[in-house]
Amino acid sequence: MELLSPAGNLEKLQVAIDFGADAVYAGVKKFSLRERAGNFTIEELEKGINYAHSRNKKVYITLNSFLRDNELKEFRATVDTIATLKPDAFIVADPGALSIIRERTDIPVHISTQANVTNSETAKLYRRLGATRIVLARELSLKEIETIKKHAPEIEIEVFVHGAMCMAYSGRCLLSSFLAGRDPNRGSCAQSCRWKYYLMEENRKGELYPIEEDSKGTYIFNSKDLCALPVLEKLYKAGVDSVKIEGRVKSVYYVAVTTAVYRRAIDLLKNKPEKLKQELPELLAELDKVSHRPYTTGFLTENDDLQHYPTSSYIRKYKFLAIFKNGIWEVRNPFHVGDEVELFFSNGRAIKTKIMKIWKSKKNGEAIETAHPNFKVVVDFKNLSLSDKHNRAILRKRNI
Repeated sequence: MELLSPAGNLEKLQVAIDFGADAVYAGVKKFSLRERAGNFTIEELEKGINYAHSRNKKVYITLNSFLRDNELKEFRATVDTIATLKPDAFIVADPGALSIIRERTDIPVHISTQANVTNSETAKLYRRLGATRIVLARELSLKEIETIKKHAPEIEIEVFVHGAMCMAYSGRCLLSSFLAGRDPNRGSCAQSCRWKYYLMEENRKGELYPIEEDSKGTYIFNSKDLCALPVLEKLYKAGVDSVKIEGRVKSVYYVAVTTAVYRRAIDLLKNKPEKLKQELPELLAELDKVSHRPYTTGFLTENDDLQHYPTSSYIRKYKFLAIFKNGIWEVRNPFHVGDEVELFFSNGRAIKTKIMKIWKSKKNGEAIETAHPNFKVVVDFKNLSLSDKHNRAILRKRNI
């Protein structure tokens, strides 16, 4: 079972791969359905693909926007340019995009969850049209996924297992278009579903009635975040070929932690399934340390506990301080000598420790009391040494 992680920019691509992803999905500046992600220039994409391929990992390119006729010429040119970089697949939702790619290159094509595939006959149809993989609709249960895999074994099945969920069916929402003039189906969603809403009766214009759970109101469209780690073994046994983490606009810290946790879980499933049950509480605790809304297993377990009414805010229990690569810490948020911190490693393990010394740029260089954002520093931890310059790690601190 492949682990597929989000790559909103080149740094996130590298972090995802270094923290255990088998493959990443990335978008260019247009047609990728995530305008707020950093996305890639062609030059950055070439670097990313080379980085992945040098480590025997894969890169899938998202071109899953729904096309207009005045965009077809540019879309064809985009496909031709990206094809020269030899990505491992394109991800599309528009049947016209599938047709164009199949006419121009033999690079595999995956069908996006935006295409809303909910049955085996649709999966088989896309296979006949030249697709090699289906990213199933998020509204399916475990039983339905198992049935599709059983009746359409000739095509690969990919399933989302973690991240934000859209309140609209398969992400096909109109709220943002109407309220903010930003089309979710073109990559510019304003997340209008996360706003607070009031009710107005037709004959009482101007009289707004709050829809309240408590005095703070309620967010009736606001979905919880998906976390399928508790049912990952069932997806594995169902024969799912790839599990996907949402989050091209999420932070480097989010990408690192979620990737490492699911990497460890999949490896345990393959080699020591009984140990996964023992470690599940610890792994779930790690996922609780990234920014998220309350978790749910979504439609996978056929529950109705999907919406979060009290607030649209994220749960943020930990602050991302720095990332370790090539022997040095790259600082993202301030930290100080004496801080109690945690180190999270690419193997999914975390260690609590204390910062004893900080040097700017190199060990035994300028000693400083506080590491500020954009500094590159060397850190001395209590009873801990990071001697392997290739080891990837995250530094974080619990929010007070």
